[in-house]
Amino acid sequence: MSAEDAHGCALVTGAATGIGRAIALALGDAGYTVVAADRDREGLTETVAAAVTPMHPVTLDLASETGIMAAFDSAVGQFGEVTCLVNNAGIALPKPATEVTWEDWDAVMAVNLKAAFFLSQRFAARRMGKGLPGAVINIGSTHGIVGVSDRSVYGISKAAILHMTRMLAIEWAGAGIRVNAVAPGTVMTPSREAILEDPDARARALDRIPSGRFPTPEEVAAAVVYLAGPSARSVTGHVLVVDGGTTVC
Repeated sequence: MSAEDAHGCALVTGAATGIGRAIALALGDAGYTVVAADRDREGLTETVAAAVTPMHPVTLDLASETGIMAAFDSAVGQFGEVTCLVNNAGIALPKPATEVTWEDWDAVMAVNLKAAFFLSQRFAARRMGKGLPGAVINIGSTHGIVGVSDRSVYGISKAAILHMTRMLAIEWAGAGIRVNAVAPGTVMTPSREAILEDPDARARALDRIPSGRFPTPEEVAAAVVYLAGPSARSVTGHVLVVDGGTTVC
């Protein structure tokens, strides 16, 4: 039985709330030891409290190279090996493209793309150095597949994440490191519920979804659990879209 088959330890970034929290809880339920990483300590405490299985919080600053390496090394130091990495953390930037500043661009790319790349690099280098398989799951977005007004930098960062997934999957396939992505559409997280409180805004959002319903965080988490596990042993370089058919139109 390989280390991946035996589940082992999963490091999940952005685990303090929303989709990240659902992913951390689902991986714990699936048998992984979960290291939940985020800069939001209060949110991490709530995630850990919601877990049925033991979960371990790690404070993580994705905008800092030192913070990234410290968080990964902390997980390895506690559990010996991280067998699965979920790059979920990200920041949005609802702003017209003509108003985006240099600082805006750097802040979004630092968290959404740069941190995911270098965490994946650290993870893969360690696994390959020990001759062990592993799984990386990147959380993208349908904004990285289709154009959306006033979300240019976020969408560009997520499009890059999806292509990064393909590039790393090809490069690391021979070493047994699988790299996949999940691209959610509009997911009804607490923050999204606040945005769509207005019935007209909610109706307009639903009109764009052929299935007529918003995906849930738990459905996105189920996709991650599948891609992380042995049932997806032959799946790499794939983007699993969870959007109720939005990007089919």
